[in-house]
Amino acid sequence: MSSDKGRRLRLGMVGGGPGAFIGAVHRAAARLDDRWELVAGALSSTPEKSLSSAKELHIPRAYSSFEEMARAEAKHPERIDAVAIVTPNHMHYAVAKVFLDAGIHVMCDKPLTTTVDHAVKLTKHVEQSGLLFGLTHTYSGYPMVRQMREMVLGGEIGPVRMVQVEYAQGWLATPLENTGAKQAEWRTDPARSGPGGCLGDIATHAYHLVRFTTDLKPLELSADLTTFVPGRRLDDNVQALLRFEGGAKASLWSSQIAIGEENNLNIRIYGQKGSLAWSQENPNYVRQSKLNEPDRTLTRGGPGNGTIATRSTRLPTGHPEGYFEAFAQLYKDFAELVAARTEGRAPDPLATLLPNCEDGLAGVQFIDAVLRSSSNASAWTPLS
Repeated sequence: MSSDKGRRLRLGMVGGGPGAFIGAVHRAAARLDDRWELVAGALSSTPEKSLSSAKELHIPRAYSSFEEMARAEAKHPERIDAVAIVTPNHMHYAVAKVFLDAGIHVMCDKPLTTTVDHAVKLTKHVEQSGLLFGLTHTYSGYPMVRQMREMVLGGEIGPVRMVQVEYAQGWLATPLENTGAKQAEWRTDPARSGPGGCLGDIATHAYHLVRFTTDLKPLELSADLTTFVPGRRLDDNVQALLRFEGGAKASLWSSQIAIGEENNLNIRIYGQKGSLAWSQENPNYVRQSKLNEPDRTLTRGGPGNGTIATRSTRLPTGHPEGYFEAFAQLYKDFAELVAARTEGRAPDPLATLLPNCEDGLAGVQFIDAVLRSSSNASAWTPLS
């Protein structure tokens, strides 16, 4: 493999052909900071479609299957530096394992896998391989989410007492999966999505956001899953209470049947000395409240931003940044880690904020604990 310093890193992609929402997001995000070049792909489970899709997207090295791609790229003189896995959930484990075995770094969609057993095995496999593994918990890439983390860990609101997080959507308020809508169809299919519907799709994002911004260590939860739409095979509404080491608590609500909601992810963190609040639909601001003082608003790129938020900011204050930039930040962090490994140097420490395989394991354990708690009359259930 070439190790020319400063070159664009070579990226491969499995899944995410034309018409797949998240595949297009990965491709745009990877290119935003000009650190990656998409050179190889196996974009569909159908060989003919996989080859035609790569041609349509101008990807020079097209493969009929991910197994063929891993074998060929491992031997290629300018092989890919990493692969992006953007398939439905049930394929993550098999694809990741094949590319790790080929000595190729991995960037994977969440959830990591569909079972705790596979998540544990994959985490061990990553550790044994010594390779890099990134997980696209997108919202951890927002500058002001990283600003919140820096403020919480810096003690600006005192020890955390309570976190309120909610992720509400309304797009599945009707049985959209029965209309042929691709995104709805696979997300509500247990064979492809795994045992969690709304739980695996967006509640895992809410859970990771709590862990990322506070660094709290979860102990147990009490949860209630509901399937409101008749005939739907997976949950579409999640409610959970969480307990953490040190006595902090959290309330989590996630829903895809909340009519009127678009992508309403909000988090509020309450400490002994103050609180912080952030909303994904207005992501360039954080509200800070201090005990017995007027509220103030921190602006992305503005006064009061710390090192982490500043590093993640691309545009001057007042020029809105959003979802693509947050997603791109994960690819920027991943590029720094891969490039440092290739060049034999230490990476920028801030790039290590990229969610990894262990974060993915925590997410799958969260899914499993919610399922067990809900099936046992919302009994308090360990998160392990």
